[in-house]
Amino acid sequence: CALPICLMLAHIVERFHASGERPRFLVADWLITLPFMQPALARLGGVRACRENAARLLDSGRWVIAFPEGAKGAAKIFRDRYRVQRFGRGGVISLALERGVPLVPVGVVGAEEAHPVLFKAHAPARALGLPFLPVTPTFPLLGPLGAVPLPSKWVIRFGEPLQLDHLPGELHADDLLVSRLNAELREKIQELIEI
Repeated sequence: CALPICLMLAHIVERFHASGERPRFLVADWLITLPFMQPALARLGGVRACRENAARLLDSGRWVIAFPEGAKGAAKIFRDRYRVQRFGRGGVISLALERGVPLVPVGVVGAEEAHPVLFKAHAPARALGLPFLPVTPTFPLLGPLGAVPLPSKWVIRFGEPLQLDHLPGELHADDLLVSRLNAELREKIQELIEI
Protein backbone atom coordinates (compact mmCIF):
# COMPACT_ATOMS: atom_id res chain seq x y z
CA CYS A 1 0.00 0.00 0.00
CA ALA A 2 0.98 3.61 -0.41
CA LEU A 3 0.91 4.58 3.25
CA PRO A 4 -0.14 8.25 2.88
CA ILE A 5 -3.03 7.25 0.59
CA CYS A 6 -4.14 4.50 3.02
CA LEU A 7 -4.14 6.90 5.94
CA MET A 8 -5.98 9.59 3.99
CA LEU A 9 -8.67 7.18 2.74
CA ALA A 10 -9.17 5.67 6.20
CA HIS A 11 -9.54 9.15 7.68
CA ILE A 12 -12.01 10.31 5.01
CA VAL A 13 -14.23 7.24 5.39
CA GLU A 14 -14.17 7.49 9.19
CA ARG A 15 -14.97 11.19 9.14
CA PHE A 16 -17.59 11.39 6.40
CA HIS A 17 -19.40 8.04 6.36
CA ALA A 18 -22.48 7.87 8.58
CA SER A 19 -21.15 4.79 10.42
CA GLY A 20 -18.02 6.61 11.63
CA GLU A 21 -16.12 3.34 11.18
CA ARG A 22 -12.41 3.50 10.34
CA PRO A 23 -11.43 0.95 7.69
CA ARG A 24 -8.32 -1.19 8.03
CA PHE A 25 -5.78 -1.20 5.20
CA LEU A 26 -3.62 -3.96 3.79
CA VAL A 27 0.16 -3.46 3.92
CA ALA A 28 2.78 -5.19 1.76
CA ASP A 29 5.11 -7.69 3.47
CA TRP A 30 8.29 -5.74 2.75
CA LEU A 31 6.95 -2.68 4.60
CA ILE A 32 5.50 -4.47 7.58
CA THR A 33 8.72 -6.45 8.18
CA LEU A 34 10.91 -3.34 8.51
CA PRO A 35 12.18 -2.82 12.07
CA PHE A 36 9.60 -1.18 14.37
CA MET A 37 7.05 -0.79 11.54
CA GLN A 38 4.59 -3.55 12.43
CA PRO A 39 3.45 -2.08 15.78
CA ALA A 40 3.28 1.45 14.34
CA LEU A 41 1.29 0.32 11.29
CA ALA A 42 -1.05 -1.76 13.46
CA ARG A 43 -1.84 1.32 15.59
CA LEU A 44 -2.66 3.24 12.40
CA GLY A 45 -4.92 0.45 11.11
CA GLY A 46 -2.53 -1.49 8.91
CA VAL A 47 -2.72 -5.26 8.54
CA ARG A 48 -0.36 -7.57 6.64
CA ALA A 49 -1.72 -8.03 3.12
CA CYS A 50 -2.84 -11.63 2.81
CA ARG A 51 -6.09 -13.34 1.94
CA GLU A 52 -6.58 -14.68 5.47
CA ASN A 53 -6.32 -11.26 7.14
CA ALA A 54 -8.63 -9.63 4.60
CA ALA A 55 -11.17 -12.46 4.97
CA ARG A 56 -11.05 -12.24 8.78
CA LEU A 57 -11.68 -8.49 8.68
CA LEU A 58 -14.55 -8.82 6.19
CA ASP A 59 -16.10 -11.67 8.19
CA SER A 60 -16.07 -9.48 11.29
CA GLY A 61 -17.92 -6.72 9.40
CA ARG A 62 -14.88 -4.42 9.00
CA TRP A 63 -14.14 -2.43 5.87
CA VAL A 64 -10.85 -3.08 4.12
CA ILE A 65 -8.75 -0.82 1.92
CA ALA A 66 -6.86 -2.86 -0.67
CA PHE A 67 -4.77 -1.87 -3.67
CA PRO A 68 -5.23 -4.34 -6.52
CA GLU A 69 -2.23 -2.77 -8.32
CA GLY A 70 -0.02 -3.85 -5.44
CA ALA A 71 3.51 -2.51 -5.27
CA LYS A 72 3.45 -1.68 -8.99
CA GLY A 73 0.97 1.12 -8.33
CA ALA A 74 2.72 2.58 -5.32
CA ALA A 75 6.12 2.55 -6.98
CA LYS A 76 5.42 3.96 -10.43
CA ILE A 77 7.97 6.29 -11.91
CA PHE A 78 6.71 9.81 -12.55
CA ARG A 79 6.29 9.46 -16.31
CA ASP A 80 3.74 6.65 -15.67
CA ARG A 81 1.67 8.65 -13.17
CA TYR A 82 -2.07 8.30 -13.42
CA ARG A 83 -1.86 5.20 -15.57
CA VAL A 84 -3.41 2.44 -13.52
CA GLN A 85 -1.02 -0.50 -13.60
CA ARG A 86 -2.06 -4.05 -14.39
CA PHE A 87 -3.76 -5.63 -11.39
CA GLY A 88 -2.60 -8.81 -9.72
CA ARG A 89 -4.22 -12.18 -10.30
CA GLY A 90 -7.60 -11.08 -8.96
CA GLY A 91 -7.30 -11.82 -5.25
CA VAL A 92 -9.36 -8.74 -4.36
CA ILE A 93 -12.13 -9.72 -6.79
CA SER A 94 -12.06 -13.37 -5.77
CA LEU A 95 -12.36 -12.55 -2.06
CA ALA A 96 -15.15 -10.01 -2.66
CA LEU A 97 -17.07 -12.60 -4.71
CA GLU A 98 -16.57 -15.27 -2.05
CA ARG A 99 -17.74 -12.96 0.75
CA GLY A 100 -20.49 -11.17 -1.26
CA VAL A 101 -19.17 -7.69 -0.50
CA PRO A 102 -19.10 -4.71 -2.89
CA LEU A 103 -15.91 -3.11 -4.16
CA VAL A 104 -15.76 0.68 -4.13
CA PRO A 105 -13.35 2.05 -6.75
CA VAL A 106 -11.36 5.08 -5.64
CA GLY A 107 -9.34 7.46 -7.80
CA VAL A 108 -6.67 9.61 -6.16
CA VAL A 109 -5.15 12.51 -8.08
CA GLY A 110 -2.28 14.51 -6.59
CA ALA A 111 -0.58 11.89 -4.46
CA GLU A 112 1.94 11.05 -7.16
CA GLU A 113 3.28 14.62 -7.07
CA ALA A 114 4.02 14.39 -3.34
CA HIS A 115 6.91 11.94 -3.95
CA PRO A 116 7.63 11.90 -7.70
CA VAL A 117 9.81 8.86 -8.33
CA LEU A 118 12.31 9.70 -11.08
CA PHE A 119 13.79 6.21 -11.14
CA LYS A 120 14.34 3.20 -8.91
CA ALA A 121 17.75 2.15 -7.60
CA HIS A 122 17.78 -1.61 -7.12
CA ALA A 123 21.38 -2.39 -6.09
CA PRO A 124 21.47 -0.28 -2.88
CA ALA A 125 17.93 -1.39 -2.03
CA ARG A 126 18.94 -5.06 -1.94
CA ALA A 127 21.53 -4.28 0.73
CA LEU A 128 18.76 -2.70 2.84
CA GLY A 129 16.26 -5.52 2.20
CA LEU A 130 13.93 -3.27 0.17
CA PRO A 131 12.37 -4.00 -3.22
CA PHE A 132 13.83 -0.74 -4.58
CA LEU A 133 15.11 2.64 -3.41
CA PRO A 134 13.13 5.53 -4.91
CA VAL A 135 15.11 8.44 -6.29
CA THR A 136 13.05 11.62 -6.15
CA PRO A 137 13.97 15.28 -6.66
CA THR A 138 14.74 15.49 -2.92
CA PHE A 139 15.74 11.93 -1.94
CA PRO A 140 18.47 10.76 -1.35
CA LEU A 141 20.02 14.17 -2.09
CA LEU A 142 18.61 15.74 1.09
CA GLY A 143 18.95 12.60 3.20
CA PRO A 144 16.07 11.94 5.63
CA LEU A 145 14.69 15.42 4.93
CA GLY A 146 14.09 14.21 1.35
CA ALA A 147 11.38 11.86 2.67
CA VAL A 148 9.18 14.86 3.50
CA PRO A 149 6.49 15.03 0.81
CA LEU A 150 6.34 17.89 -1.63
CA PRO A 151 3.22 20.06 -1.35
CA SER A 152 0.45 18.80 -3.60
CA LYS A 153 -3.31 19.19 -3.86
CA TRP A 154 -5.19 15.90 -3.72
CA VAL A 155 -8.55 15.09 -5.28
CA ILE A 156 -10.13 11.84 -4.13
CA ARG A 157 -13.10 10.45 -6.05
CA PHE A 158 -15.22 7.51 -4.92
CA GLY A 159 -16.96 5.62 -7.73
CA GLU A 160 -20.17 3.63 -7.73
CA PRO A 161 -19.71 0.33 -5.88
CA LEU A 162 -19.18 -2.76 -7.98
CA GLN A 163 -21.92 -4.94 -6.51
CA LEU A 164 -21.05 -8.63 -6.38
CA ASP A 165 -23.63 -9.96 -3.90
CA HIS A 166 -25.97 -11.07 -6.73
CA LEU A 167 -23.34 -13.57 -7.92
CA PRO A 168 -22.93 -16.94 -6.20
CA GLY A 169 -19.86 -17.11 -3.95
CA GLU A 170 -18.66 -20.27 -5.70
CA LEU A 171 -17.79 -18.14 -8.72
CA HIS A 172 -14.71 -16.87 -6.86
CA ALA A 173 -12.90 -19.83 -8.46
CA ASP A 174 -14.03 -18.93 -12.01
CA ASP A 175 -10.81 -17.49 -13.45
CA LEU A 176 -12.53 -16.04 -16.52
CA LEU A 177 -15.12 -14.14 -14.46
CA VAL A 178 -12.49 -12.95 -11.97
CA SER A 179 -10.33 -11.71 -14.85
CA ARG A 180 -13.28 -9.88 -16.44
CA LEU A 181 -14.29 -8.22 -13.16
CA ASN A 182 -10.64 -7.35 -12.47
CA ALA A 183 -10.48 -5.53 -15.84
CA GLU A 184 -13.81 -3.79 -15.12
CA LEU A 185 -12.58 -2.54 -11.72
CA ARG A 186 -9.30 -1.33 -13.25
CA GLU A 187 -11.25 0.54 -15.96
CA LYS A 188 -13.51 2.20 -13.38
CA ILE A 189 -10.52 3.40 -11.35
CA GLN A 190 -8.80 4.73 -14.50
CA GLU A 191 -11.98 6.69 -15.35
CA LEU A 192 -12.03 8.25 -11.87
CA ILE A 193 -8.46 9.47 -12.35
CA GLU A 194 -9.13 10.94 -15.80
CA ILE A 195 -12.25 12.98 -14.90
